[in-house]
Amino acid sequence: MAIAKVAVIGCGLMGSGIAEICAKAGLKTVVREVSEDFLKKGAERVQASLAKAMQRAIEKDKQDPTQAQIAMAQALGCLQFTTRLEDCKDADLVIEAIIEDKTQKQDLFKQLDALCKPGAILCTNTSNISITELASVTKRADKFAGLHFFNPVPVMKLVEVIRGVLTSEATLGELKGFAEKVGKTSIIAKDTCGFVVNVLLVPYLFDAIRLVENGVASIRDIDTGMKLGCGYPMGPLELLDFVGIDTTYHISVNMFEEFKSDRYAAPPLLKKMHLAGLHGRKTGKGFYDYTDPKNPVPMKLS
Repeated sequence: MAIAKVAVIGCGLMGSGIAEICAKAGLKTVVREVSEDFLKKGAERVQASLAKAMQRAIEKDKQDPTQAQIAMAQALGCLQFTTRLEDCKDADLVIEAIIEDKTQKQDLFKQLDALCKPGAILCTNTSNISITELASVTKRADKFAGLHFFNPVPVMKLVEVIRGVLTSEATLGELKGFAEKVGKTSIIAKDTCGFVVNVLLVPYLFDAIRLVENGVASIRDIDTGMKLGCGYPMGPLELLDFVGIDTTYHISVNMFEEFKSDRYAAPPLLKKMHLAGLHGRKTGKGFYDYTDPKNPVPMKLS
């Protein structure tokens, strides 16, 4: 089956990015949100990102202004925004990108399984919930997999393709081809909590938080150390703010429950920041204060 039409369920940061790369690849893309308000915000996010991409292409002489405007118009022409789940029924591939809540995802996949055509592949963008468990509420576990993109989706080149216990080789092949079509490099992982990247990344982030808790170094110096000492484009505490303190905390809860290892136990400071609403860039404060987005200032968290 050639994937020609994609449905993206959820148009937050991840969903809007996934929709954008699908549209830029020339795929008909239906984007569904639960309310007109969320839908409008998501559509505006996609349009703004496409406009930035157009401007970058012009500035880097990859396209002249006319070519860039045509490419943007073609991408926008591939997009359909809706609040009706029924509008997704004829998609070849459905990618769920809603809140990281297992119950809500399972409820959605029950509806999609009943609604979508028999050959459609269902995927979740979850970063740590079991693919096999989500697939179990459908009658197409062989056509169910994880497609874990990274934020910001239009920029990050990787997508993890996660195989559930019953995911077929044919489905994996289709998804690898889709990833290539939208300009991503794919890696295949088994259905293990955290997959590849988060299993390695989360302990690193937590060690950085513990350095702050123990007063080993300042927030700024920890980030500078990893950027200049290891060549990372972003320090661990900057990265936590970018990913979201709340998102990281929820990931840690699931990973600790799965592995029962202290490596994945949320440091007390992470939990306190989550409870205090210091969720990073999305709330304007996390390990840094983003009152001036161009000059973030480290927070006093002790």
